[in-house]
Amino acid sequence: MSAPRTGRIPYGGDYNPEQWPEPVWDEDHRLFTRAGIDTLTVGVFAWSLTQPAEHTYDFTVLDRILDRAAAEGRRVCLATGTAAVPPWLATAYPEVNHTDFEGRRHRYGQRHNFCPSSPAYRRFATALAGRLAERYARHPALLAWHVNNEYGGPCHCERCAGAFRGWLRERHGGLDALNDAWCTTFWSHRYTAWEQIEPPHALTEHWRGPDHTAFQGITLDWFRFTTDARLGCFTAEKEAIRAHDPATPVTTNLMGMFRPLDYHRWAPHLDFVSWDSYPPLDAPPTWPALVHDLMRGLKDGAPFWLMEQTPSTTACRDVNPVRRPGELRLASWQAVAHGADAVLYFQLRASRGACEKYHGAVIGHAGRDDTRVFREVASLGEELESLGRLTLGARTPARTALLFDWDSWWALEISDGPSRLVRYQDVVHAYYRAAREAGADVDVIPVAADLTPYDVVLAPVLHLVKDDLAARLEAVAARGGTVVTTFLSGRADLHDRAFLTDVPGPLAPLTGVRVDEWDARPADVVNPVLLDGVRVEARLVFEIVQPRGAEPVGLYQEDFYAGTPAVTRNRFGEGEGWYVATALDRTGVDRVVRRVLDRHGLTGPYAGHRDVETAHRVTPDGTTLLFLLNHGARAAHLTAHAPAADLLTGKRVERGDALPLGPRSVAVLRLQ
Repeated sequence: MSAPRTGRIPYGGDYNPEQWPEPVWDEDHRLFTRAGIDTLTVGVFAWSLTQPAEHTYDFTVLDRILDRAAAEGRRVCLATGTAAVPPWLATAYPEVNHTDFEGRRHRYGQRHNFCPSSPAYRRFATALAGRLAERYARHPALLAWHVNNEYGGPCHCERCAGAFRGWLRERHGGLDALNDAWCTTFWSHRYTAWEQIEPPHALTEHWRGPDHTAFQGITLDWFRFTTDARLGCFTAEKEAIRAHDPATPVTTNLMGMFRPLDYHRWAPHLDFVSWDSYPPLDAPPTWPALVHDLMRGLKDGAPFWLMEQTPSTTACRDVNPVRRPGELRLASWQAVAHGADAVLYFQLRASRGACEKYHGAVIGHAGRDDTRVFREVASLGEELESLGRLTLGARTPARTALLFDWDSWWALEISDGPSRLVRYQDVVHAYYRAAREAGADVDVIPVAADLTPYDVVLAPVLHLVKDDLAARLEAVAARGGTVVTTFLSGRADLHDRAFLTDVPGPLAPLTGVRVDEWDARPADVVNPVLLDGVRVEARLVFEIVQPRGAEPVGLYQEDFYAGTPAVTRNRFGEGEGWYVATALDRTGVDRVVRRVLDRHGLTGPYAGHRDVETAHRVTPDGTTLLFLLNHGARAAHLTAHAPAADLLTGKRVERGDALPLGPRSVAVLRLQ
């Protein structure tokens, strides 16, 4: 099953009319019409409303909300409301309250406040999901099901400990296999009974927080178990919905590069992917682009929904700047350019109280339609309506892939040594940004994905090499493609056990190098690298490389390993395997990636304009769309590389024509 079928890009967002008297609803719908809003996400935190007591369900208000939406011609993404338990449930069944990393069982409060292993939570959550599906499966407003909300991380209670032991039995089969996987002969940890196993937390294997663990194997399995435990809550609610509604698509809103949960394990169970985009305050535009492509890659390139973004500002950070004029439009079109088939906001009307009362909203507390934010939302609504259904179902024709692996992320950042300063997201983003700024379309895919469609595969900090991945990477190069990997790759197996061979382990034949030593230094220590005659900077980790068939491309300039390779290229079959042995600066990464892309003719026609982002989508009827997004504060003066029609302005351009793009502006070109 795929995303809901609609006649245009769904436009709207989270709506909580239960917080307001019904006369306010009248004004809301009037303003929704003015803004072009046709899709409402409702019921996200309505459990206390729909089930005010253990044996009492009350759908009176929700009935009116859905009926009103249908009467106004709007569709509803209906949430099950199970992300925050009601007070009566936590009081009557204290087991539902989660236990934190320090071993403290919490009292009632906040949200994401439940234990995923609690039988009471599972029973009541699935019962509510089933009741909702039974009541609304055939409602004319229903467009999709939204299970829970932004699933969170672990619970460390005794029930979760028991569930973890059961999960381990199923995964490893026996204690001998588990002891081998975790290397428990170290520090006399060999287990002789399942009951001896304690989940890793502040009172067991950890110190100084979740990233400091004595046994990486057990912590890696704990992260995997946590993913599966939360996923079990989702699938239980989905099954309850399916008992009454076999046809309506079901999703939950993911959180992009969210370390606690491996979304690749979730993807098969989602009918379509949706996610909430709230980039870090200082993030460049390639950061949300990376996450859009990661979300698109969860289901083999299928379009996703942008389930939440702020129309103006967030409220959860110490400092919450407002989006500048044009940024909302630019961010929304960026999502569409990367595969979004829906553009939704949190929130449609500002909450009057509690911690999100200052969070951005389409409609503020005064209910005005003449604010800058409302005008920008309405203007974007007109543009999306004019586009119709053209982009729906469109795919990205990428020939460049970037491997993203939660296991490697976890293993790298819980490792003692070589450096805790190396952050997985930062290195991955550096290589993604270089490819995107060079004009390449990029698929961000799991390590188990099919690599045959790609000419270039970027595999930075591929810390764990699992199953047949090394052979499949070799096959890319053998047929003429290029593989790029980096320092701290090929270090360990599925269980985070070091390979008993030269670094980079199974990647050594492809890369043609051997690494015996690695020098980790503080962030302010720079070792220059001479790369293609250009001096660039390197930091954090300096692997000392001995070529074993590879050709040096960049050389360290200082310390006792001055003159040794920092970047190498190895001819493998008809293609190449590159190894970057250190954390190069932006200029260095750009030079490596552009050389690789140039070899395959994948550098884009606008690669000289760093502020201009490009992305292609191919519609189901074969039409190629080119999105041009100027993230700069100044106009970009481009020259059209092909005949095209701008779908937002109606203007046509021929090859060689001037193609001006204003500051923070967008063009959607239908290539002729």
